[in-house]
Amino acid sequence: MRKLVIREQVWPTKGSFTISRGSRTEVRTVIVEVFDGDTKGHAECVPYARYDETVASVIAQLNAIRPQIEAGADQQGLLSCLPGGAARNGIDSALWDLQAKLEGCSAADLLSLPCPPSVITAYTLSLDTPENMARKAKAEAARPLLKIKVGTNDDVARVAAVRRSAPDADLIVDANEGWTDKNVAANLRAMADLGVAMVEQPVPAGADNVLGDIAHAVPICADEACHTSEGLQALVGKYDMINIKIDKTGGLTGAKDLLAKAKALELEIMVGCMLGSSLAMAPAYMLAGSAKFVDLDGPLLLAADFEPGIRYQGSVMYRPASRLWG
Repeated sequence: MRKLVIREQVWPTKGSFTISRGSRTEVRTVIVEVFDGDTKGHAECVPYARYDETVASVIAQLNAIRPQIEAGADQQGLLSCLPGGAARNGIDSALWDLQAKLEGCSAADLLSLPCPPSVITAYTLSLDTPENMARKAKAEAARPLLKIKVGTNDDVARVAAVRRSAPDADLIVDANEGWTDKNVAANLRAMADLGVAMVEQPVPAGADNVLGDIAHAVPICADEACHTSEGLQALVGKYDMINIKIDKTGGLTGAKDLLAKAKALELEIMVGCMLGSSLAMAPAYMLAGSAKFVDLDGPLLLAADFEPGIRYQGSVMYRPASRLWG
């Protein structure tokens, strides 16, 4: 007999974490546990306000399908029970963990995904003044890959300041939909001049047709514009890459489908995350071996973490231990 347990978790951030849509000093997540006798599978999902999710709404979604889960619904069955999003990710990832434990193997083996022993993750610099971002970049200049949060009118100055402070780092820039059809082409050219490797979601997801009409001075990655494999074809020509986040795909089941279809369309892959603990990062790590860029630095931005956590050494992220997940 299965049992489903759901609880809220609050994680404080290291200082204030700021993007173009606002700032936060804590992250509220949902921990999902599925028991099969004495064996527990667990996962963490992160409700995201941009997608009209709250802790309360995610918990309500999970409670609504409690009978199906406790009756034995599997990962494929979830696809018809819940839409893509944080709630489905919580259950799906917990079920993969549970299945791996019950079968005595790794989730990577169950998923048939390459899972390297370690990867380089981006390290995020949250939105601030150019001067403050330069100071933060200098402190992190030894990291090989920095992700710069932008999305305002003086973003070129921000990125230039970071570039001066971290001349040897690869840079990716995330505008979080903060640019417009009037400045995106010029901003992309400026990013190219500054040696930026990729720009993530420069304009709003619902106003991104402009991206098909302008030169891509640097590769453009879809984030808010890409959730599940549905509608993926429409991104071709506007984007060069997609950011797969399991809180958008509704877990690894949907993420694996999205990965395969994106590769068939010759779209490059980034694996990213919402701001969460090591428990939220662990399932996403299963996708890291298939990605050009990995952005799973959530625990590095928190003041506390799930125990036992993922081991990070600088920007080197090691494969999650089985006692954490999978």
